[in-house]
Amino acid sequence: MTDRLKSKQLVRTFYQALDSAEPEQLPQVMERFCAPDLLWRGFHPFDEIIGPRQVADRFWTPLRHSLTRMQRRMDVFMAGRNSLTDEPQDWVCSMGHLMGLFDHAWLGIVPTGRIAFLRYCAFHRVQNGKIVETAMYFDIPHLMIQAGQNPFPPQTGAHFVQPGPMTHDGLMYDDQPDAEGTATLAAIEAMISDLGQWNSGLSLEDELARTWHDDMIWWGPAGIGATYTIQRYAKQHSGPFRAGFTDRSKTKHICRMAEGSFGGFFGWPNFVATPTGGFMGMPATGKPAEFRVIDIYRREGNKLAENWIFIDLLHFWKQQGVDILQRTTSLN
Repeated sequence: MTDRLKSKQLVRTFYQALDSAEPEQLPQVMERFCAPDLLWRGFHPFDEIIGPRQVADRFWTPLRHSLTRMQRRMDVFMAGRNSLTDEPQDWVCSMGHLMGLFDHAWLGIVPTGRIAFLRYCAFHRVQNGKIVETAMYFDIPHLMIQAGQNPFPPQTGAHFVQPGPMTHDGLMYDDQPDAEGTATLAAIEAMISDLGQWNSGLSLEDELARTWHDDMIWWGPAGIGATYTIQRYAKQHSGPFRAGFTDRSKTKHICRMAEGSFGGFFGWPNFVATPTGGFMGMPATGKPAEFRVIDIYRREGNKLAENWIFIDLLHFWKQQGVDILQRTTSLN
């Protein structure tokens, strides 16, 4: 059995134990599968948490109390070596939704008593049979909108519960051919190289066409929304985003990996930029701010076809002096 397959099986067993445990059993499950000094990174208001019991107490137990009868509905499951480190690092990534009955308030968000979906993506680093590091990013504003508490002005893209890959082949429980992952990583690297410039000398549409299919789908976070085709992506997100910021730092990721036709990365933060006005309908502040992001991609041929994005917009706006979560939930 390959190390990659062992890591996958560990995380799958961890998920099964975590999802089936009663809320009071969650600390023991976390301690069974995670290292004592687990480093867990989550979106605002959780940020960095050290230790498995602390993660259970602060994140998992309150969430499971709120979203009862929770199900994990995965759309992507993959593993690979981190391409950014000299020493071997095995990471396992899953993406999908945590679905439950929104029966009790969470983070001040009013429960609906109905089905609710929390978009999530998690990267787990496995070492010596334990999870030693996790980046778990989740779209809290998406849950707020489902509860009728939209925290943002009208977005440029479309909002809905997002589907998984069009090809329905994102759950890679078995190892995939290395050549496919290498090709996916190459496509992602080429896109990052273009994206990191913001001054390629080409029109935005022509720049995007170098690494994206014309019928690309960009599944953006709540507050920005999803968009379809290069032309509409340039108009509805990429163009306005570039116009609304200056002084974008170089891209910095903690993990970047791929398996089969899928790949992705995360940073803490990925980059820093200064808003000059117009982003999400908010005025400019001139304050540089961090962007914590996970991107997951599906490759088709030698170009990218789909992209699921998780951005910590609550953290970004808090750096700008606007506590979106506190402002929205205090109205209840």
